[in-house]
Amino acid sequence: MKMPCAIVTVNHLAARLTRRRVRPALALLAAAILAAGCTRQDTGNAIAKTDPSEKVLGLPDYRPEQKVAGILRAWGDNNMGTLMKLWQEGFQKYHPEIRYADVLKGNNSAMFGLQEWVADMAVVGRQIYPNQLFGTLRRSMIYPVEVTVATTSFDTPRKAPALVIFVHKDNPLAKLTMKQLDGIFGVQRTGGWHWLTWHPEEARGPEGNIRTWGQLGLTGDWANKPIHPYGSPSRGAGAITFFQTRVLGGSDLWTDDYREYVDPREMLEVLAKDPLGIAYAGMCYRNSQVKPLALAKQDGGPYVEPTRATVADQTYPLARHAYIYFTVDQPNGDPADPRIDPKVKEFLRYILSRQGQQDVVREGDYLPLTEDVVRAQLAKLQ
Repeated sequence: MKMPCAIVTVNHLAARLTRRRVRPALALLAAAILAAGCTRQDTGNAIAKTDPSEKVLGLPDYRPEQKVAGILRAWGDNNMGTLMKLWQEGFQKYHPEIRYADVLKGNNSAMFGLQEWVADMAVVGRQIYPNQLFGTLRRSMIYPVEVTVATTSFDTPRKAPALVIFVHKDNPLAKLTMKQLDGIFGVQRTGGWHWLTWHPEEARGPEGNIRTWGQLGLTGDWANKPIHPYGSPSRGAGAITFFQTRVLGGSDLWTDDYREYVDPREMLEVLAKDPLGIAYAGMCYRNSQVKPLALAKQDGGPYVEPTRATVADQTYPLARHAYIYFTVDQPNGDPADPRIDPKVKEFLRYILSRQGQQDVVREGDYLPLTEDVVRAQLAKLQ
């Protein structure tokens, strides 16, 4: 019988420490750490479970630049409620006079709070769609500031799990590049949207289209078989999704054979019966008849498997982030003075500190940011 990874690891460690006559207290501490960090039995992820907590050790400690008080108002994603609570409790230890007023009803409500000036922050478990910018942009034509606050989950439903590319288990394909994904799901285009800016450099011609498995290198009976792409339905005009941004260059044009499913679990059940299919969905929706593919950001690799560790360190190309947005204008459209609300600035500095990212680890589903991402986000607050 296969034992849970935590039990096997702790017993093995305890035996080694006993043989080496390490002090009992140290042995118990080390064993407890391993037991806490190795609770999942997902293939390839048991050891990686401990990686995120190690990542935060190199981040800067939180040191307040100024004391703040008053009410900090947040609208947005209800699935980030536990994480927000941990951040708020940690922040309040440094600023005991701060209070909170949260209205967390979902991602689609987040920017409305900023638009109507009833929120100081929009808390979003995904990057906002371009059409959600209009409400705040109309006041002053100044974009809200986007701050990345966490990596979203590896495989937890409703917490923006990393997108995984699946094919039928009998499909011999093992890996793809992002360019090949574009060729499979997209069509020729004259450009793509990055927020509300049109980028003609995202254009490509029909020669980039990939419609048969032979174009991906498969031979024999597979060579001339058509590819059946599956995915999520369109979110409507102006709602460019993460997949469209990352894979299709911000385009809203799809291959004619694109098959849309609202329920990703149902979609993968259909894929399980279609050897010619390919789909994108969270790992949490996987079934025994489909398999994930390794992805490469560039032609030639490296190809990266979707695991908790590769999502956490951002080497997997379709890892996602959670964000907090704030505005830098006043209700009448004039620039804010000070440019950033001190309460918001200090709260975000806490989130981007070692303490704030340790709170992410404590929450358990979301993953902490890398040092490079933290540095880039802190620069936005200067």
